[in-house]
Amino acid sequence: MKRLLKPLAAACLLASAYPLYAAPYNALYVFGDSLSDAGWFADADGPAGATTRFTNRVGPTYQDGSGEVFGPVAPMLLGDALGLGGAGLGPANSVEGGNNWAVGGYRTDQILNSITGPGGYLASSGGRADPNALYYLTGGGNDFLQFRVVDTASAQAAAGRLVDSVEVLQQAGARYIMVWLLPDIGLTPNFYGGGLQDFVSGLGSDFNQEVVSQLATVNANVIPLNIPLNLSETLADPGRYGLVNDRDAVIGSCFDGCSNPHPVYGINGTAPDPTKLLFNDSVHPTIAGQRIIADYAYSLLAAPWEVTLLPEMAMGTLRGHQDQLRAQWLADWEAWQGVGQWRAFINTGGQRLDYDLQRGDADGNGYSLNFGTSYRLDDAWRLGVAAGLYQQSLEAGAADSDYDLRSYLGTAFAQYQHNRWWGDLSASVGRLDYDDLKRKFAIGPATNSEKGDTDGNLWAVSGRFGYDIAQPGSQWHLSPFLSADYVRIEVDGYAEAGQRSTALTYSDQVRKSKRLGAGLQGLYDLTPQTRLFGELAMEREYENDPSEVRMALNSLPGIGFELPGYQPDDRMWRGHVGVSHSLGNGLSLRGSYSYRHADDEAQHGLNLSLSLEL
Repeated sequence: MKRLLKPLAAACLLASAYPLYAAPYNALYVFGDSLSDAGWFADADGPAGATTRFTNRVGPTYQDGSGEVFGPVAPMLLGDALGLGGAGLGPANSVEGGNNWAVGGYRTDQILNSITGPGGYLASSGGRADPNALYYLTGGGNDFLQFRVVDTASAQAAAGRLVDSVEVLQQAGARYIMVWLLPDIGLTPNFYGGGLQDFVSGLGSDFNQEVVSQLATVNANVIPLNIPLNLSETLADPGRYGLVNDRDAVIGSCFDGCSNPHPVYGINGTAPDPTKLLFNDSVHPTIAGQRIIADYAYSLLAAPWEVTLLPEMAMGTLRGHQDQLRAQWLADWEAWQGVGQWRAFINTGGQRLDYDLQRGDADGNGYSLNFGTSYRLDDAWRLGVAAGLYQQSLEAGAADSDYDLRSYLGTAFAQYQHNRWWGDLSASVGRLDYDDLKRKFAIGPATNSEKGDTDGNLWAVSGRFGYDIAQPGSQWHLSPFLSADYVRIEVDGYAEAGQRSTALTYSDQVRKSKRLGAGLQGLYDLTPQTRLFGELAMEREYENDPSEVRMALNSLPGIGFELPGYQPDDRMWRGHVGVSHSLGNGLSLRGSYSYRHADDEAQHGLNLSLSLEL
């Protein structure tokens, strides 16, 4: 029975923990060694056309000659999570023409040659790298295992060759280059507990220090993967990541192909299960180890897709505030207070935000309290001010990251109505308080999180101008109008707490919106005390480029990088409907429902308000 369950466990591990997103990258190109090799060499013991990968077979027997294929390596898992699965994740020597140029046994000089040499990547691409692709680069381990690294100088030289590969890709046009730091080779079954462990670990540290030092100075957008730190976090609590809960066993044993296979979970153990072990052989990870690496890489790439929603939360708050005011104004059509009189109002409401189809779903809820007053200056003009408090929460991503926002908004407005012409102009300012920002993500079977908080501000100007086609005093009114809006939202940069491999620091974000719109609003006096009102408009967004946020790992602050995030839609429909009822003595009760819709975004709002003439 246990053996029958192993393929199921492997299948669950192979299955992506995330929805397949429409990633901003159109392809994934891989360069490196056996840690990333998707199948450069044929697998004589597998099914027809199978290739060798340097990880465990998928089971149930895990034996050579069983006809079982090898599990995927980390870049293949990452590509699947990005929605880039298929032939493109296979080896570049395949019939399908895959994008993986990594070859088991390659040193850093050979990796560089796979990019620049005859028959290499750049030769096949006309000397240009795809600026919209993600490039994934590993290397350095074979320089150690083939005794090309024997001292600090040779370790630094190998590191320099890896950075040379980065520079060549950047100069050819690559914009997004993900680079591994070398895992601690001393913490592998090949060296752990032996006389060379400390020597190899020390040279590995020299290698990584040189990589970090050089990457900090190159003119390239490099996303570093702090694999040594990620490995140490895994080893600190292996049970959390689905591994056997014994650090020495995780480091010093393997599934198959080392001097100390695990007595229980090794291939000839009492309950063979490579998902319980980190190492498949003396140096290569199992599928479990490959999954941890892929998840780590994905957590960094997914972070901006969530963090760039912070300005969008503020945008949703502002739109809800504006919708409430516009519903208030429409309900007051031709029913302003007397000249020289004041009118006060108070409003409460709720919101729901939905973001779909981009880098994963996000949805949130919020509630608000608004109050304000207006003063009728003369027959044609009314002036007023309003203030609002909004509390909003958003859940984003496959692991339901939590983001909370409290907004404080203030608006001054002016309204004009004369001879069937009308218009309104408003200016808004706001303070944004983002509290308890919790980014959640999967690392293997575990759900990890990073926390932070920040502040921000916004200001906005909005104007509309229209003409009422109905005669003054009519029971109904219908008015086409044009609108213009400008918004600027700033979210301060912040750092997630701690120095874990996944903790990030984000730079300031600025979200601008420039919109022009056209619409139709109307109302109908159902009774002398009750009126129905509504509005429908279409808006065009002129600031719809994908947002980018600059980031850095807290553990590697000297290597900053920019990644794409949320992309606003270029068109949006909005509208609201409502009812107003006079309760007498200048007191009115109003209720309305508002809706905004774009291809990837929807916003719902319910509002209830009271107004009183003073």
